[in-house]
Amino acid sequence: MNKEIKPGKSIAKSSFEETKIEDGFMVLGFKNEASEVQNPAKEVDSDYIQFHFCVKGSGQFVFNEGRYRLNILEENSLLLYNPQRDLPIDLEINPHSWMVSILISIKKFHGLFSQEADCITFLSEDNRHKKYYKDGVISPSMAIVLNQIINYNLNASIKPLYFKGKAYELLSLYFNRSEDADVEQCPFLVDETNVIKIRKAKDIIVSRMAEPPTLQELADEIGLSLKKLKEGFKQIYGDSVFSFLFDYKMEVARKLLESGENNVNEVGHKVGYSTSSHFISAFKKKYGTTPKKYIMSLN
Repeated sequence: MNKEIKPGKSIAKSSFEETKIEDGFMVLGFKNEASEVQNPAKEVDSDYIQFHFCVKGSGQFVFNEGRYRLNILEENSLLLYNPQRDLPIDLEINPHSWMVSILISIKKFHGLFSQEADCITFLSEDNRHKKYYKDGVISPSMAIVLNQIINYNLNASIKPLYFKGKAYELLSLYFNRSEDADVEQCPFLVDETNVIKIRKAKDIIVSRMAEPPTLQELADEIGLSLKKLKEGFKQIYGDSVFSFLFDYKMEVARKLLESGENNVNEVGHKVGYSTSSHFISAFKKKYGTTPKKYIMSLN
């Protein structure tokens, strides 16, 4: 994590787009569409927990005037919390990179989980005064919410309300993942071999999303029983196999539509729909609008 600052590196000073949700709760967004590194910064005191999500590209968090650096890559998240000292945000965001951050006070955050705080590891009495750094992977469901935040284009008057809903949804999805579960209560996760097999199952359905195997075929291919496949996938990814695949396909479809390189029929075929009507119906179920209307909204 130790790195020297490279001399002569062009870094442009910039600021986050900040949306206040409530007292002690805010969303920061940043899109670097420039050809040089951008350096958004913000003072943040020790009362806040920070959730950072790299939606696209990559960046680095800079600490202690450049003496320490922490990378954050595309489709990855980073949780930072240190009750012993302030953790100002000093980011170097690479060209063509997007970031979304949620800052929430520990008091506000604890209130969200007051009934079930024991399931959040770093909120326990033993850990309350310890610093906590955790990286993770952005799930397809989280990616959808993050893209809705970063690409917000509705009426400005409803932005705080819209962001409030999305921020709560994002935190819910973040803590729905098995990485935050108590291993003693999830014995399946103790078996690293099974975890590897479940991740292989995810890779298989993603790589073959247009023609995915049946659940039984998938279970046979990874060498697990159907029951263990279903249970393990739910524990690790917080969703059933085909719900996960549906979200993934819709996210891929949305990105393909945004690129403008394929028409609606072609996008539907690429993500596994034999007819455009089935694809349009699925897309509307997920996003509440048709692919054509979605493309029009981008313009």
